[in-house]
Amino acid sequence: MALQTTEFSPALSVPTLFDKFFGAVRTVFSACVDAQSRRKQVEELQAKSDEQLAKMGLTRDRIVHHVFRDLI
Repeated sequence: MALQTTEFSPALSVPTLFDKFFGAVRTVFSACVDAQSRRKQVEELQAKSDEQLAKMGLTRDRIVHHVFRDLI
């Protein structure tokens, strides 16, 4: 006697695959926007004079460290 089943349960459903895909796209997009924002902040600080940076407690060689301090 053979037992046969017609049920099929895929490992991931189509909506789950779309959720994962668009979640990854959202993550990449968010990272790009954040990188552009940080780059702009670095450029703005680099445009300041050494005196202006000193008033902020920064030196030119610490600008990148300052902007990315939450990641370093």
